[in-house]
Amino acid sequence: MSALTGTRGKGLAKILGFFKRTLAIFVFLAVWEALPQFGFIDPFFLPPFSKVAATIYAMILSGEFFTHLAASLKRALSGFALGFTVAVSLGLLVGWFRPLEKFLDPLLQAFRQTSALALFPVFILFFGIGETAKIAIIYWGVQWPILLNTITGVKNVEPLLIKSARSMAASNSVIFFHVVLPASLPYIFTGARLSATTSILILIAAEMVGAKAGLGFLVFDAQQKFEIPRMYAGILLMSMLGFTANYLILHLERKYTSWKQNLVPQR
Repeated sequence: MSALTGTRGKGLAKILGFFKRTLAIFVFLAVWEALPQFGFIDPFFLPPFSKVAATIYAMILSGEFFTHLAASLKRALSGFALGFTVAVSLGLLVGWFRPLEKFLDPLLQAFRQTSALALFPVFILFFGIGETAKIAIIYWGVQWPILLNTITGVKNVEPLLIKSARSMAASNSVIFFHVVLPASLPYIFTGARLSATTSILILIAAEMVGAKAGLGFLVFDAQQKFEIPRMYAGILLMSMLGFTANYLILHLERKYTSWKQNLVPQR
């Protein structure tokens, strides 16, 4: 009986915790619904949330939702995966080898100040208006937060950990893969969360040029046709995509850096 009561208590605590975390979202949606319904805002410019939700439901039934979502996910994941792989590899090397950092730092600082959207015409010139240009521009934009955070993570590894490993006759490769890399993971995941948001923002602009499907194309197409509820539906879907990506990476961070939580003093 006590075990059953304990299980119910934990379940209730999870529900209450979820409600507290999402309360602000529900308040925002309620305000969104109320403002046009009671005439504070013209419903043509801001349809009620219920109308936008109905539009999303209709898009799901028609299959349009899945067409646009699949196209956007393919581009975003391809660009993000490429950027993550290159940025982490380069960041670990630059952070570990100081001469390499001194040599590359001016060039990296110059490149990271160049807006991805400003380079979009250049990518179109080289790759055309197809999928390659869209993936390339996402790759360019997402790599910098990951790269800089990875470099910072490597440079901020506790020196005592490295000294302890060397005192046990550990080789440089063992120190790198078993000390430096694990200690850098929190920084890498932070960069990944920032880059996931960046990939969605760049994706919107990329899909407005030469695309026939995708959430960015959906918003642009709806705006051109004055289909306002459909436009807001696309914006809301992109927000949900970014929200999901952020919490998925946060979950992976908690899973693979659980040792970090054990270092925090319990109150």
